[in-house]
Amino acid sequence: MSSLSRELVFLILQFLDEEKFKETVHKLEQESGFFFNMKHFEDQVQAGEWDEVERYLSGFTKVEDNRYSMKIFFEIRKQKYLEALDRQDRAKAVEILVKDLKVFASFNEDLFKEITQLLTLDNFRQNEQLSKYGDTKSARNIMLIELKKLIEANPLFRDKLTFPAFKSSRLRTLINQSLNWQHQLCKNPRPNPDIKTLFTDHSCNPTTNGARAPPTNSPLVGPIPKAGAFPPIGAHSPFQPVVSPSPGAIAGWMSGANPSMPHHTVAAVPPGLVQPSGAAAFLKHPRTPTGVTGMDYQSAESDHLMKRIRTGQSDEASFSGVTHTPNVYSQDDLPKAVVRTLNQGSNVMSMDFHPQQQTILLVGTNVGDISLWEVGSRERLAHKPFKVWDLAASTPLQTALLNDAAVSVNRCVWGPDGLILGVAFSKHIVQIYTYNPTGELRQHLEIDAHTGGVNDIAFAHPNKQLCIVTCGDDKTIKVWDAVAGRKLYTFEGHEAPVYSVCPHYKENIQFIFSTAIDGKIKAWLYDCLGSRVDYDAPGRWCTMMAYSADGIRLFSCGTSKDGDSHLVEWNETEGAIKRTYSGFRKRSLGVVQFDTTRNRFLAAGDEFQIKFWDMDNANMLTAVEADGGLPASPRLRFNKEGSLLAVTTSDNGIKVLANTDGMRLIRMLESRAFEKNRAPPDNSKSLVINTLGPAGGVSATIASTPERPDRTLPVVSINNIGTMDSSRLVDVKPRIPDDVDKIKSWKIPDVVDPSQLKAVRLPDSVSTGKVVRLIYTNSGLALLALGSNAVHKLWKWQRSERNPSGKATAHIIPQLWQPPSGTLMTNDISDCKPAEDSAACIALSKNDSYVMSASGGKISLFNMMTFKVMTTFMPPPPAATFLAFHPQDNNIIAIGMEDSTIQIYNVRVDEVKTKLKGHQNRITGLAFSQNLNALVSSGADAQLCLWSIDGWEKKKSRPLQTSPGHQSPLVGDTKVQFHNDQSHLLVVHENIIAVYDSKLECLRSWSPKDNLSAPISSAIYSCDGLLVYAAFYDGAIGVFDADSIRLRCRIAPSAYISGVSVSGASGYPLVIAAHPTEANQIALGMSDGAVHVVEPSEVEAKWIGGGTSSQDNGSLPSNSSNHSLSGQPSEIPSR
Repeated sequence: MSSLSRELVFLILQFLDEEKFKETVHKLEQESGFFFNMKHFEDQVQAGEWDEVERYLSGFTKVEDNRYSMKIFFEIRKQKYLEALDRQDRAKAVEILVKDLKVFASFNEDLFKEITQLLTLDNFRQNEQLSKYGDTKSARNIMLIELKKLIEANPLFRDKLTFPAFKSSRLRTLINQSLNWQHQLCKNPRPNPDIKTLFTDHSCNPTTNGARAPPTNSPLVGPIPKAGAFPPIGAHSPFQPVVSPSPGAIAGWMSGANPSMPHHTVAAVPPGLVQPSGAAAFLKHPRTPTGVTGMDYQSAESDHLMKRIRTGQSDEASFSGVTHTPNVYSQDDLPKAVVRTLNQGSNVMSMDFHPQQQTILLVGTNVGDISLWEVGSRERLAHKPFKVWDLAASTPLQTALLNDAAVSVNRCVWGPDGLILGVAFSKHIVQIYTYNPTGELRQHLEIDAHTGGVNDIAFAHPNKQLCIVTCGDDKTIKVWDAVAGRKLYTFEGHEAPVYSVCPHYKENIQFIFSTAIDGKIKAWLYDCLGSRVDYDAPGRWCTMMAYSADGIRLFSCGTSKDGDSHLVEWNETEGAIKRTYSGFRKRSLGVVQFDTTRNRFLAAGDEFQIKFWDMDNANMLTAVEADGGLPASPRLRFNKEGSLLAVTTSDNGIKVLANTDGMRLIRMLESRAFEKNRAPPDNSKSLVINTLGPAGGVSATIASTPERPDRTLPVVSINNIGTMDSSRLVDVKPRIPDDVDKIKSWKIPDVVDPSQLKAVRLPDSVSTGKVVRLIYTNSGLALLALGSNAVHKLWKWQRSERNPSGKATAHIIPQLWQPPSGTLMTNDISDCKPAEDSAACIALSKNDSYVMSASGGKISLFNMMTFKVMTTFMPPPPAATFLAFHPQDNNIIAIGMEDSTIQIYNVRVDEVKTKLKGHQNRITGLAFSQNLNALVSSGADAQLCLWSIDGWEKKKSRPLQTSPGHQSPLVGDTKVQFHNDQSHLLVVHENIIAVYDSKLECLRSWSPKDNLSAPISSAIYSCDGLLVYAAFYDGAIGVFDADSIRLRCRIAPSAYISGVSVSGASGYPLVIAAHPTEANQIALGMSDGAVHVVEPSEVEAKWIGGGTSSQDNGSLPSNSSNHSLSGQPSEIPSR
């Protein structure tokens, strides 16, 4: 059920309650399962209405759902049983025992026997445990206290114990608003309509002479009705007065929380445009009455757009719509340190960061050229001087260019998916380029858009069609098809040149804000019915509007002709100014530009500085000068994650400022960068050289720090085409030219197109947050995922003609499997730490019958057939962080703990046999080797420890060896997995993949570089031990030769994620799993909750890139037996 349908149920519940339909209210609560009425539940328990108590509970949980539910039903049925015994009604007691309590015998047979023995006693109080049982009333009250605790702790009741807060009689209000709209659309509206039914749309009968009733100045919608009754207006109608629409009756906005990209660009493909019913009756060009500057947006939940003009202006209006949780960020989150200075060469007019590749900056200048910069490497990827593509341009444009050849970029902006960009010029035209990951720009469209200058450009998705929105000196806004350049809409109504546009959408309503240089703000639907909004912006001159990243909060910034600047937040519910931010110079020396970032901060360029505000505080937070050299009103732009801020300088340059995350991102780029003109040296020995082929513009990602799990991972891009990691070369000697040519000619295949592989996104109807653990069953018939919210999901492949084995495959979509009971397999969670912030771990028994799992709480043992919890153990603290079954005894489990210890636990006797100590931070990896009779552990301290299985003594310990050129010791999560030969060990850290021998000596390693430069999120051996699959935080997948750790193939995210993400929040793999019998199949658990299965498109294909063998590529000879994998490879957890 959709969120709006769910809210409708709550509205009906409120209506029924106000109308005193009590039984119906509780029946709907039970049938919908949306709201558990604790007061009703208490009343029924205290009244002893046991059948009604269980019937009501059944709408929310079943006996077998989880241990909390089982305990709830047991306590209720036990109380019912004891009351029957207390009444000496033995027959009823036996019935309850057989029908209600016997179900618990399978879980605790001894307890059931003890309960049965109560029948033999004259008074059950003779039982020692029941000796303090009082009377029925007190016993029920005591039980209620326990039941309430169990219900509140039960995850199935989460978010169901509180009724959402909204105004009384909300459903009546919405009906009244609907009637007002219906009346507004009447051809012959009457001043006092007689509304007698809701079953059909309202329509006024024509007057006798056919004349239209004159409009009144009454508000379109009257006061909100009081709870319990509609305001009467006459003998025949229970509804409030409906009057003719006033001149100010125009469209507002819905305040739904659909995400929208800032910087005037719609960030995701929204739902199809659904026009409000009868939109043709909207008034054209309504005007703001004198003295009226505020707007009242009638309904936050309304399915149609409404607005009333209200008198008076409020700089601090009350906000009755969506409430915003106060931001809890510090000034350290602001990018204030200058980390890059770029010399553009001409005055920068507009900038925009790529929506996904977070260090690619698009720049437009006052001479009409555009550039693409990789700010991390300081490399200019592309430069396009202004020229008219179509020499047969329109006569007005030719005339304008003859009179004045100077052309400036007024605005340049990326499309929502980063595959297209638009440039608006000061003369007539816009140009659209397509962009590919190599940094190449190709001409796509040139549109003669406006007479005069084109002042702004943005992208939108009305009717699921990518469109270009432009505005210009000719006082119009136009919408163009982004594929063919065909004009779709022209919006007229402004009386001055249009300065800016801001497309947006809320729920199913899509609209465009526009501002003109006379200070007018208008709003347009995608139709030809005129503006829905007409009011004055503060300053009444050049104003731009932008939404926060979540699409909820609306801001505008503008400067008056006198130099007074205004940065404000709008109250969409009231249509007035909610907050005015202070701190501007009294007379700004130019038009102040602003930007928003991550729902937290605002920034504006003023007084030769960058000024910052917290969105929830009108006072300026801080100001920085960026080491000086800024113009009076610098232009600025955040990257999407807010870790970098580009700002223009007075010497035709750009400075890039960074916060802690941004500086870490830049440092990573510096550590990967190489000198482009350096001649490749030779050596006399075997070289381990990474000579990656095409490496341009490939995005990569840095992991967010554990202290900031809410931050989306920033993305970087490295474009060192044809460079080599000189730090990996040994015994350097002058290179022979023939050798250089040979190395340069070898290219590693880049899989970028979906046609080059077969990928399937597994079906999923329930969001679980991030996928933090992912594992194939040992049979290879199913895939098990654990989400960050502690919920497991199991996908099974069915046997069919296309898939007779029933094994997992990307060629067939599997079924998201659940037992008939509908039970969710949910881990116990900690009371003091949410599951999302806890380390998750999972281990599967060899026969796939049981899974052991933890998400910060107790370790749970689940039955894979029923999803029932068989037992729980090891309550925190400390919490379990990694699990591994003993290779010879399934009852012995090694449990890595948050306190850096490893506990060897015997499940059968419920006893910790021994505790191993040797790490300084939490355990992040465990791997058993049967051949070595050893356990290897790794931790967040980047240490490796080797333990003997026989006596559990520590045999060796060593820190993870750093990669060449990396000075400081490594820290952070480290994962381990034994090769099939049970001797070689794969060690994975975000900065390195390495192979160690049985003595913990590093044999070979590989560090992120070139076109795989992002940190590593996860890596794993293929089932045959010939390959290593690695996932990176930019979404890329690397396929390596297991012996040499040499890259064979790079799989770009565009190849396995169907359709490039439009929301700008594309997922990246946090964990990778290898199929237990299909060496070329992998599964990816993503940060957005998705799970993808990927394999080569052809049945016999392999990830080796056109048949080039590893020996041809200079890989080292194999020293591994590479026999078939005996069981499921250890799953390497994500960071």
